[in-house]
Amino acid sequence: MTIAPSIRYDIFIAGDLAQAKQVCREYCFEVGLCVTVEPVTYIYTGGEEEGVRIGLINYPRFPSTGEEIQKKARSLADLLMHRLCQHAYSIVGPDQTEWFSRRPDNSPKGTPHD
Repeated sequence: MTIAPSIRYDIFIAGDLAQAKQVCREYCFEVGLCVTVEPVTYIYTGGEEEGVRIGLINYPRFPSTGEEIQKKARSLADLLMHRLCQHAYSIVGPDQTEWFSRRPDNSPKGTPHD
């Protein structure tokens, strides 16, 4: 049995599941990574939208640091934002949740994950 400290980061972003999976395939192949890709439905005041949750963990076979996993989560999330044509995404980590936006004024508008 191999054990590593539990570290988990989840990326939440709207967009097409199939396209998100392809972006993740390309990224994982390039940097050497394994992620989970799950479909999610965002329900918000006045509507709903489809998207994905991308999970990164500290895999005991190839252990890493929290900083390195967070760095990869941020890099992958930014790539997904551009390739899925989204304005923003959230990353949920062990200690905090980060919301990133490429809107000029960077203020929340529309849906919480939008």
